[in-house]
Amino acid sequence: MVRDRDKRADPETRRDELLKEVSEIGRPDAYVLHEVIRLEGDEELRRHGLALFLSAFAAGLSIALSLIVPGVLRTHLPETDWAKIVGSMGYAVGFLVVVLGRQQLFTENTITPILPLLHDRSVKTALRVVRLWMIVLSGNILGTLAIATVLAYSGAFEPPVLRAFAEISHDAIAHGFWATFVKAVFAGWMIALMVWFLPATASAAPFVILLMTWLVALCSLAHIVAGSVEAFYLVVTGAASLHDYAVKFFLPTLLGNTFGGVALVAVLNYGQVAPEVEETKAVEGERPD
Repeated sequence: MVRDRDKRADPETRRDELLKEVSEIGRPDAYVLHEVIRLEGDEELRRHGLALFLSAFAAGLSIALSLIVPGVLRTHLPETDWAKIVGSMGYAVGFLVVVLGRQQLFTENTITPILPLLHDRSVKTALRVVRLWMIVLSGNILGTLAIATVLAYSGAFEPPVLRAFAEISHDAIAHGFWATFVKAVFAGWMIALMVWFLPATASAAPFVILLMTWLVALCSLAHIVAGSVEAFYLVVTGAASLHDYAVKFFLPTLLGNTFGGVALVAVLNYGQVAPEVEETKAVEGERPD
């Protein structure tokens, strides 16, 4: 087993070995999944700030497909119950592009860099996590603002599609603070679970992404990045104010997504492997916390 080898090897080499083990096992245990994600998190925490920002900005642009595709589908589908189910599948397109394209998405980072922090509970690592979050979140939000403006004023879409964009987007700011927060907790939980599953899915990764993000859309949950495209679309078209965006959407959704990802997935899933992690650290000669 990889865990019994020299843990001081190059992190990238260790991650490749773990991924090979995942493919050989078929159904890896929680420790192997934890180590794959933790090593990936270590790499992300060490990335150059500009590279992180550009990747996050690109994700903010790409996630607009989660509004564009459902909007186009809505204009071509009849007004029936099954049409909502089909239209919700379009929401997954943006996530497929972002996740498979390895672009930086804030909600993925509620678990990926948290595992290194739980492994090395130091101020230095905590500050690196905060740095990563600030860079990725700012890149995501600026990207969504840019693409929402393009959608509204580029003339690329016909009026019926623009009306569909507005109808879909209204849900982002239609609920109270607490309701949006709870919706965001569930969304953060589901996206972080998706990240936890992905190392074990291999060629089934697109299906897992499709399923989990389709459920987010079908349940009308709140996602800080995809929802920002919708909320900003209302802002730039004059249907909502920046105050509406900040208070009705951004703040409760950010808090909910973060809690759902960090507390319900990262911390709880770490808990099931913590004894093994601490044992490994002791073998390596590290001081257990």
